[in-house]
Amino acid sequence: MPADPRAVLTRPAPEPDRTVPYGDDPNQVADLRRPAGTGPARPLVIVVHGGFWRAEYDRRHTGPLAAALAAAGYPVAQLEYRRTGQPGGGWPGTLGDALTGVAELPALAAEALPGRVTPAAPILLGHSAGGHLALYVAATAPATVGGVLALAPVADLAEAYRRDLDSGAVAALLGGAPTEVPDRYAAADPRSLVPIRARTVVMHGSEDLQVPAKMSREFVARARAAESDISLVELPECEHFGLIDPESAAWPRVLAVLRSLHDDH
Repeated sequence: MPADPRAVLTRPAPEPDRTVPYGDDPNQVADLRRPAGTGPARPLVIVVHGGFWRAEYDRRHTGPLAAALAAAGYPVAQLEYRRTGQPGGGWPGTLGDALTGVAELPALAAEALPGRVTPAAPILLGHSAGGHLALYVAATAPATVGGVLALAPVADLAEAYRRDLDSGAVAALLGGAPTEVPDRYAAADPRSLVPIRARTVVMHGSEDLQVPAKMSREFVARARAAESDISLVELPECEHFGLIDPESAAWPRVLAVLRSLHDDH
């Protein structure tokens, strides 16, 4: 019987090496993982978790992914942020936390993991709603981002609203429909924010039932037309959660793309 693709969301993972705050709220923190081995310092990889920006999903479900990245030699930070259903979550707090966390974490990680993190701008690895946040940060604060790997990102908020992804998740994030809060969509929607200057790779499974792959195809085409340095890797027979599961068939491709982004950086 095929394994449940959602099993990664509750799979145990090793505890992080450190948890550091980047703000005063209990959700403005990140879990840090020291890279395996004794190699040179490398740019930080910041993992931005998904869950349609909702409070019931937190950074813990990216533990297996983050542990696998650390085992592969990368210093890793699992970014937490205020989410819808929490005080300060939604508009604009969720987006502001992503901006602040990405800006602050390289220095915090370098202090907490001495000799293992360079001061270079980090690589952002975002999944689903976290892919949206990674693209948003790269578009609005380009100096803080060295590259983006967006896994099944919600890259078009207006279209996600029209499709009613996760039963109103976008309206909960931004406080209404595109016709009701158009300025918020203009400020937060990656589709409206191209070009993205950091090198970006979007990966999407063709069998994704949570976020349609068509959304990534159309976003990447639009971003390329605006002269973004962006490419799309579409994985056949891959669904939404395989992209963050180190035990999946998709994982070697994810790791190879991250390696190319990291090494080029």
